[in-house]
Amino acid sequence: MNARAHTIADVARLAGVSKSTVSRALNDSPLIGQETKDRIRAIAEEHHFQLNAPARRLRTKQSHTVAFVTYPYKLDSGVPDVFLLEMISGASGALHAEGYDLLIVQTVRGETAWVREYLEAGRVDGFVLLSATCTEDQARALADANAPFIAWGVLSWGGAHSSVSGDSLTGGRLATEHLLETGRERIAFLGGPSKTPEIVDRYRGYEAALEAAGKEIDPALCVEAFWTEAEAENAMRTLLEQAPDLDGVVVCSDLMAFAAMNTIREHGRSVPDDVGVVGYDDVSLAQYSNPPLTTIRQNGPLAGQLLGKHLIEHLRTGVVTSVTIPAELVVREST
Repeated sequence: MNARAHTIADVARLAGVSKSTVSRALNDSPLIGQETKDRIRAIAEEHHFQLNAPARRLRTKQSHTVAFVTYPYKLDSGVPDVFLLEMISGASGALHAEGYDLLIVQTVRGETAWVREYLEAGRVDGFVLLSATCTEDQARALADANAPFIAWGVLSWGGAHSSVSGDSLTGGRLATEHLLETGRERIAFLGGPSKTPEIVDRYRGYEAALEAAGKEIDPALCVEAFWTEAEAENAMRTLLEQAPDLDGVVVCSDLMAFAAMNTIREHGRSVPDDVGVVGYDDVSLAQYSNPPLTTIRQNGPLAGQLLGKHLIEHLRTGVVTSVTIPAELVVREST
């Protein structure tokens, strides 16, 4: 059995090279030729050598860990945010492929202490943010700390930053146009928080489709709700009370759409015969709802993969990128 090589010096002695050459080879430095890398790695593996991760972090000031910053899950919010879970899964896979781990960090809206807590302590190298929950103060704190970050959606802060976004304007328009094409006359809009940039764009798409069809915008057909089933149920009740003749509704998340369909049925109306419903996101559960949900696909796993990929690119090169995922209408039985 081969003896264990305890230090880089041991591997260097066995390979007949300097310690710096070993370090560069094991860290995949472009300064070392591939043949030399392969030979040094083979010797390291043969003698059971492993890099000391804490020591490596101290030398390089890198943790090879990225924080995904999100909001605390509330027990009363019903089903967890499936789109968020799919996005986290995609980001984790992309980061793992590049040798990075993913850390979930829960924050309270407006708090900023976590920026320096995680960055200055060397616990993470960068952050993935959600524009829907990241405040202007938090974005400024990140910028002031020179913290590498990328956002899902464009931050209202307005400073230069990397981002991956869905095409919400097109998504809102496609959803509304589809309901119009199925013969709906009174189409409602059940949105998320009204100041969220994505919701603003989806409403603009909704508005544009109605105006192109020669229909006026009726305020009684538009309500907002937070991203929970209970809020969506209450918002749908409000819509049915304000506009009992509505026959279609664009809902700004699939989970909210599930709740809206339940409320519509509770009021003695059927989906889709009486009211057509279009959701948003196309989470994996959408095809199994009752009825299967027509929705706008954003592709959460792909969004996560792109967030991970472009954050790593930013960490390595400093390049700021902005990527938009096309919106796609997926027609099922709810319309």
